[in-house]
Amino acid sequence: MAGKGSKKKELLNSLISTTKLLNYPKIKELTSEYASHFVKEITKSELQKVREAILDTIDDNLDNIDISPERLAVLVDIRVRAEYRPSVRPAINAAGIILHTALGRAPLADEAQEEIANAIKNYCTLAIDVPTGKRGDRYNHVEDLLIYLTGAEAACVVNNNAGAVLLVLNTLAEGKEVIISRGQLVEIGGAFRIPDVMRRSGAMMIEIGTTNRTHLYDYEDAVTEETSMIQHVHHSNYRITGFTGEVPIEELKPLCVKHDIPLVEDIGSGCLIDLTQFGLPYEPLVQDSIKAGADVITFSGDKMLGGPQSGIIVGKKKYIDLIKKNPLCRAMRNDKLTYAALEATLKLYLDRATLMEKLPIFRYLSLTKETLRKRAQSFVRKARDAAGKEFEFSIIDSESQMGSGSLPAKFIPTTAVTVRNSNMSPDEIGKKLRLSDPPVFARIENDRVVLDFRTVSPKEIPELISVLSQFY
Repeated sequence: MAGKGSKKKELLNSLISTTKLLNYPKIKELTSEYASHFVKEITKSELQKVREAILDTIDDNLDNIDISPERLAVLVDIRVRAEYRPSVRPAINAAGIILHTALGRAPLADEAQEEIANAIKNYCTLAIDVPTGKRGDRYNHVEDLLIYLTGAEAACVVNNNAGAVLLVLNTLAEGKEVIISRGQLVEIGGAFRIPDVMRRSGAMMIEIGTTNRTHLYDYEDAVTEETSMIQHVHHSNYRITGFTGEVPIEELKPLCVKHDIPLVEDIGSGCLIDLTQFGLPYEPLVQDSIKAGADVITFSGDKMLGGPQSGIIVGKKKYIDLIKKNPLCRAMRNDKLTYAALEATLKLYLDRATLMEKLPIFRYLSLTKETLRKRAQSFVRKARDAAGKEFEFSIIDSESQMGSGSLPAKFIPTTAVTVRNSNMSPDEIGKKLRLSDPPVFARIENDRVVLDFRTVSPKEIPELISVLSQFY
């Protein structure tokens, strides 16, 4: 009788060597497409996995381990191609969340994409004064546009709005007191908490009022010689209803003038146009905050503005100049890609007649239910022909969301398609969609997969049908 472990030894001895597997036709083909040293490392890794599997498997189950060169070559091929595939790659957003944080928030306009491509072709004029050839200021690419569009005196841009808030606090209030209403101590996604940011900035937070109500006299009573500014925060990702009350910017302004302290507002999403035209609730406009008397305003570039990830700071020139001189401003500055995309996005706002069509977030917002229903009907007709008989499609009325903390508690009427499969659960369908190429992200409601066509562009529909047709 063979000794214990002899079967494992036999399998291990029969395992093809790294050198021989590298010379296997399928692997040699890989080395002509990808870096040979990388293919070699993956090959060694896959062989080691098989060795470990043999050692960890009981003798009775060893017959289930396939050590054929053909199978090993397939495993190496799959892994090499998977690891070379970009981890940041195009995806289909069928979840109906227009500003989907996990999927990159605002999709960029064609014009912004073109300017990014221009900026990366070779060298570019990022921070140079072209007429003199001397060092220039990268803020100039967008500052005049922001001044024109918002009515502010000056502007600068950093990497994101959390950075913008931190930078403003550190510049204007380090070591001093900042007054803020308890009802505005918000937390945004990703654990961005206003109290934490204040502490990191070096400012001392003075909380006033209550969670649901704050009065002007609360601010008046809190002002001392150590007060450096009043911070006002728009709670963009939630709503408090019922017995509530806040002090608007225009009522806080006289108090700030009296004590010669800046009034700073973080409005989060950064709207430049009135959203009520889409049947949505009013969202504060940057221009309105400037008119109401805010000295410094911070907001995101990649939310309601529809541009790249950035934190935009606009306001009085004397404060913006101080912010620009803060060493932290350099640590948070943007690169050429952001400036190229942001400048192109801001220029779209110069022509309101074409803005709705050119800027994706507004194009998605303005889609009518009739348009969406026609799009869904066309998809269902084609999908029924392409997908297997086990699929069942139904058109339903549903609701989309703005996402990224914008327009909380407000749902947008939409038309969606439900997908069922007699051989798979909704979770299995959802996972298979995500693992497809391109990955598709849907939502699951009432034990069914829902594809929301508000965030699926017409050019993506053939890709979506192709993905479903490849289910097996």
